[in-house]
Amino acid sequence: MDDVTDPGHEEIEDSAMPKVTIDKLVPGMKLSHPLTAPNGLVLLSEGTELTEKWISRIGDMNVDFVHIEGPADPGMPREEMMARLDARFAPVETRPPMGRIKKIVREHIETLYARS
Repeated sequence: MDDVTDPGHEEIEDSAMPKVTIDKLVPGMKLSHPLTAPNGLVLLSEGTELTEKWISRIGDMNVDFVHIEGPADPGMPREEMMARLDARFAPVETRPPMGRIKKIVREHIETLYARS
């Protein structure tokens, strides 16, 4: 991002508030973080509902992405996500803490797909 930033939000990624590239923005989406200029001036506040006009202006600001309200898209089918989880934990899931960790991750994955 050259001219406009989303400061303070790169360090802690919030999977419940997805980053969306400008080409994927659609009217009706709402910002979950303010959009600010390099000098700290707030250009669009948190909660701003995007319109065609705002999307066009954001595109002119050299912004790579914005944070929007709503759940993040898991990015792959549920079955594939679960298969990857099983494959990653297969060598270690018999170790006492690892089986529990796998269960927690599985439950988290289920909630991601329940919201989408």
